[in-house]
Amino acid sequence: MSNTSRSEKKSIFGGNLRWAMCGLLFFASTVNYMDRQVLGLLKPTLEKELGWNDKDFGWIIATFQFAYAIVMPFAGRAIDWLGTRVGYALAVLIWSVASMSHSLARTPIQFAMARFGLGFGEAANFPAALRTVADWFPKRERAFATGIFNGGTNIGAVLAPILVPFVALHFGWRKSFLVTGGLDIIWLAVWLSFYRKPSEHKSLSDGERRLIESDEPEAPKGPAPSYLSLLGKRGAWAYLIGKFMTDPVWWFYLYWVPGFLHDNYGLNLAQSGLPLIVIYLVTDVGSIGGGYLSKALMSTGLPHWKARKTAMLICALLVTPVGLIMYTGGNLWATVALISLAAAAHQGWSANLFTVPSDTFHKAAVGSVAGFGGMGGAFGGMLVAPAIGWWLDYSHKSYGPIFIAAAASYLIALTAIHLLLPKVARVEDAA
Repeated sequence: MSNTSRSEKKSIFGGNLRWAMCGLLFFASTVNYMDRQVLGLLKPTLEKELGWNDKDFGWIIATFQFAYAIVMPFAGRAIDWLGTRVGYALAVLIWSVASMSHSLARTPIQFAMARFGLGFGEAANFPAALRTVADWFPKRERAFATGIFNGGTNIGAVLAPILVPFVALHFGWRKSFLVTGGLDIIWLAVWLSFYRKPSEHKSLSDGERRLIESDEPEAPKGPAPSYLSLLGKRGAWAYLIGKFMTDPVWWFYLYWVPGFLHDNYGLNLAQSGLPLIVIYLVTDVGSIGGGYLSKALMSTGLPHWKARKTAMLICALLVTPVGLIMYTGGNLWATVALISLAAAAHQGWSANLFTVPSDTFHKAAVGSVAGFGGMGGAFGGMLVAPAIGWWLDYSHKSYGPIFIAAAASYLIALTAIHLLLPKVARVEDAA
């Protein structure tokens, strides 16, 4: 027997290849949210140039949510069927083309069509990312890894207010969609050249492979579970309700806050950049911190399901002060502080909520469960966006009740999750 066969396989990544994979997910989430954020940043400009009102904008956003909702279950199933490498690449290609097609739109209907395509492609982002985390990380690291890749959404939301105003003011708003959509192609090339499953990756060391497989039994053979079978699983419903109740709040922060700052503080496209950058930088801390919190709680000996729910409760409580936002006395930075805290707490909440599929189902079902829950979140956003537009037109830009509803959503969602899942336990059979 040769020395090579007797010794453990080493890696140039020093046992940290899984974190390089997490970095790819971070990159994908970054460009994903840059593509989403462009329209919200340009809302005041497009309202002025194209004559939109809040109801028009709400329906355009709802079109994205509708596509996201109806495709999400199939996206999760496609990831389970095609495999993460091919499925994720196809999704990014679709949403990149759709993102750049916004540059050709001139009417609300044309924007809605482009937005539908964007939602169609982006529906696969989180099912693919969560499946990748389930494949590459042991259970105790998943919330932290999820918090890291989910932090890319905030980096995207930070970079967009820097990049989009610069491009729009110097080259026109249409070029903004071309630039951000082009970044997706760079990610696509890196992903296809580097990503493989752990069982196929030549750079994975033996020690890291044992770590990845340390608490995860072999996934059962056979097809992914049917969506009809998921209707009888409490874990699937808990994830769906959590997404349905809280995803619309995040969509509100993403799409409507630039308009809120314009309507209440008179900030134009260039002036709104710094407040938005601050909001999403703080949010990034919340995303990583929320994932690390449950990891730290587990390290004290707390069962993983108690650690998850404790972290989610802390995040839900930190959201509630945003309900007082209309009592800041017109102080811009007090408003920014409240939104920053709430958005950061949302991301900490999401880092733990995202682990429900992998905590309660086998790997073969994670993409399908993620798609099932993502559908619920998207339908929630689809219902809320037109309602916000209608309310703002009807009330002459009264945002207070919207923030109050946002403040209460997380505690309601956590109560429902706890009633459905007193303990976060794995189902016995994924098929």
